[in-house]
Amino acid sequence: MGDLSDELHRLGLDGARVVVLVPDGTRSIPLGRLFAEVHDALIDRVASLDVLIALGTHQPMTPAAIERRFDLPPDGWAARYPGVTVHNHAWQDPTSFADLGEIPATEVAAASAGLLSEPIRVRVNRLVAEADACLVLGPVFPHESVGFSGGDKYFFPGVSGPEVIDAFHWLGALIGTMDIIGRPGLTPVRAIIQAAAARIPARRLAVAVVVSPGGEEVLGTYVGTTTEAWTAAAEHSAQVHVRYVERPYRRVVSVMPPMYDDLWTAAKGMYKVEPVVADGGEVIVYAPHVATFSVTHDPLIRRVGYHCRDYLLAHADRLADVPRAVLAHSIHVRGAGTYADGVERCRIDVTLATAIPPADCAAVNLGWTDPASLDLAALAADPDTLVVPKAGEQLYRLAP
Repeated sequence: MGDLSDELHRLGLDGARVVVLVPDGTRSIPLGRLFAEVHDALIDRVASLDVLIALGTHQPMTPAAIERRFDLPPDGWAARYPGVTVHNHAWQDPTSFADLGEIPATEVAAASAGLLSEPIRVRVNRLVAEADACLVLGPVFPHESVGFSGGDKYFFPGVSGPEVIDAFHWLGALIGTMDIIGRPGLTPVRAIIQAAAARIPARRLAVAVVVSPGGEEVLGTYVGTTTEAWTAAAEHSAQVHVRYVERPYRRVVSVMPPMYDDLWTAAKGMYKVEPVVADGGEVIVYAPHVATFSVTHDPLIRRVGYHCRDYLLAHADRLADVPRAVLAHSIHVRGAGTYADGVERCRIDVTLATAIPPADCAAVNLGWTDPASLDLAALAADPDTLVVPKAGEQLYRLAP
């Protein structure tokens, strides 16, 4: 880690058409300050500079939300960054993609240890395919589907077509959240990501950032290729974003910050704490501001409900037309369990303390409690309860 400007200059981007990939508002990072450093270091050296928000399938950010994200006043983008255009990843628009070919079924099977054995079409946002260099500027955290976020994950699934998005999430769900979240190195899911990313013609570079729990302080920035920078940042993240506890808890209350505006994103309050919940215990996702299961996928989630992996595998024919990213979300929220002889038995209970009505929660196989009825201070004083403030980014595990 050196001076960021010097590190960026050493990347040799003079005269290049550069696209900077950044996270949306669901990731903690002082993006305004860091992007300003990147911009000021590169703008007089590169041929062009564009910004692409890696939405995955999240909702597009409004101009006002973008300015807040970059710590700018209203209508301040053009004044601070003239000639630099911000693009939301248009994941719903088929014409926004470039087709980079296919990962053969044999390669998928080898990378996934046989869990998937199908070809995967590789499509990515055209801005990425047409650039000379792409620079990922984003944080690294433990991640439920890939092990640790960041690096080439900003391309796939961040700005990819639905084929990789579905395969990415489904493979992670097949492996099991607790078996992959916070797992270092080349997980099967990251192997698929890297196989897809290798087909991008542009140089793939990164400023991988590690922030303090809570996101207030930058603890490290790592600059290099996406693989180099991500590897170093993931090692650092494993030291600061994984909290070990001595025993399992009967109840964990995850207090979700406003940056998670639906259960699709607030679900991190479940799988980041699932490993420390005792068998038969409960996770309460406390998010009074959340009023929907998903801004984007709500009808499909209401149709599928929330179930363990074995239940969804047993009902695969009935749900064959549902995107596998939605099925994976269902598994991530409901957690580990079994399904045999027509009976689903989940390891723990999942209860929503949100603005979603109780009947709607029951209809999708989740519990409900009135958020106004919860005394967080009293719960924190209960020795059988763990209250996690600003949940969603720090992973909880049992001490070895």
